[in-house]
Amino acid sequence: MALETGTTWTVYDANKMTQSEIYGAVLCELGEKYPSIIGLTADLAKSTKIGMFEDKFPERFINVGIAEQNLFGIAAGLATSGLLPFVSTMAAFASMRACEQVRTDICYQNLNVKIIATHGGISFGTAGSTHQAQEDIAIMRSFPNMTVIVPADGIETANAVRACVEYPGPVYIRVGRGFEPCYYDREDYGFQIGKAVQIAEGTDATLICCGVTVLQAAEAARVLKDEDGLSIEVLNIHTIKPIDTEAIMRSVLTTRRVIVVEEHSVLGGLGSAVADVIASSGKGCAFEKVGIPDEFSLVGYPEDLYAHYKLDTNGIIEKVRAVMGQAFEEDENWEDEV
Repeated sequence: MALETGTTWTVYDANKMTQSEIYGAVLCELGEKYPSIIGLTADLAKSTKIGMFEDKFPERFINVGIAEQNLFGIAAGLATSGLLPFVSTMAAFASMRACEQVRTDICYQNLNVKIIATHGGISFGTAGSTHQAQEDIAIMRSFPNMTVIVPADGIETANAVRACVEYPGPVYIRVGRGFEPCYYDREDYGFQIGKAVQIAEGTDATLICCGVTVLQAAEAARVLKDEDGLSIEVLNIHTIKPIDTEAIMRSVLTTRRVIVVEEHSVLGGLGSAVADVIASSGKGCAFEKVGIPDEFSLVGYPEDLYAHYKLDTNGIIEKVRAVMGQAFEEDENWEDEV
């Protein structure tokens, strides 16, 4: 895909570009097609890579300075005028510093504002708790009208950004900070907002994941097959809200063992969303949430933090083996459990 924006990007370049850089390139592509797109940031054009859009369309770009509340208020006003604002800032600032404006100015009015939040989770681990975003999914999925997407890599980010243009209402897309490795090697794998992607089939247990944990879960499933003879299903639930209830329940009925892995607090994120689905169904299964415990994350390099919180391949393998060792009743008649 060669863009007429001064930026050239193909799937073969995905391992050389950050998620944010791919977002910037795709937004420039969309800017050619949709004159209504307006780019906004709060003095983070370079860090979030929306500066690529500024370079191409300077007359359609607004930098409000270090004033995140104003950033989202202005975006709301532009949306009421029929324009399509794309707002870029760090996830911690979008979900917490401007929380009231996102909730009241944008979600309450169900405005067509797209929020691309970079430096999600603990991807900016060395910056400490002020710049880490381990609560953002929980916050954003609690707002009525908000759609929440956590792409697995740069290629899925491209798909999500393209899809959200035609998707009505506010959308929150959470990406990482730097060179998170790609899982996908092509764009046409069936991305659809609200629909999970089955990466691997399995009958012994299911790994449900999003974001950077998708690659790690897929690798863990491969190792568990080779070393333990286990058949592990892997589901990439990139859309946290609306969540794919049918895909989750198919997994529960098939494997009866579910492990959710996410770069987020174990409170309120993907794990909680999946648990809500299972609890509402009345069906029982072995269940484990893997994420950041109810504490502020340590400070350090992301790779070290992923290993510490069992979000890497080795940690996921350890968790699956533990769940496989749990004993529970697996009777076929669940009617009495409802």
